[in-house]
Amino acid sequence: MNQLSNVEFMLLQLITECNQASGYDIHKLIDQRGYRDWANIGTTSIYTGLKKLNDKGLIKSEDSGEKSGKGPMPIRFTMTEVGMTTLRNEIIANLSSSRERNYRFDLGLAALPFVEKGEAIEALRLRLDFLGEALKNIRRKYDSQGGIRLPLYVRALFLHPMTLIESEQAYVANLINEMLEEM
Repeated sequence: MNQLSNVEFMLLQLITECNQASGYDIHKLIDQRGYRDWANIGTTSIYTGLKKLNDKGLIKSEDSGEKSGKGPMPIRFTMTEVGMTTLRNEIIANLSSSRERNYRFDLGLAALPFVEKGEAIEALRLRLDFLGEALKNIRRKYDSQGGIRLPLYVRALFLHPMTLIESEQAYVANLINEMLEEM
């Protein structure tokens, strides 16, 4: 089977976690955990992803039998056996070998000789501000969800990007200091 898109991978995780979930349930969890901030997930991509997973036989859908309001009957999604196997394989593959990085930043580093050192330092200071703001937003979501009391897999979802950002902040600060020493 083809590799899952990020949206499909995340949807399988959330459906498994909930045992069964509606599109609305998934939408709420995505907002609560801040997935939109880094996973590029909109409402349309949730429903498109659910349809694709259903078409692939990885999940199955059924009417919930509970109607509230004037909208259509909510559809609930559950995992199939093939879906569970696919999810397990995807988790193992992603934990063992995926590598996320912003190569645009690396290209910018490679091009440092083509801008004035002062300009580069100012740009890197702006990056530190950007990273600090991103870290503050993730920390706020982490704390609002329960922080250290969260289950390990949810804590890890927050702690990983926070640790990476802190590491990048240290790297950028050291780079700025080295550039200042050269001036």
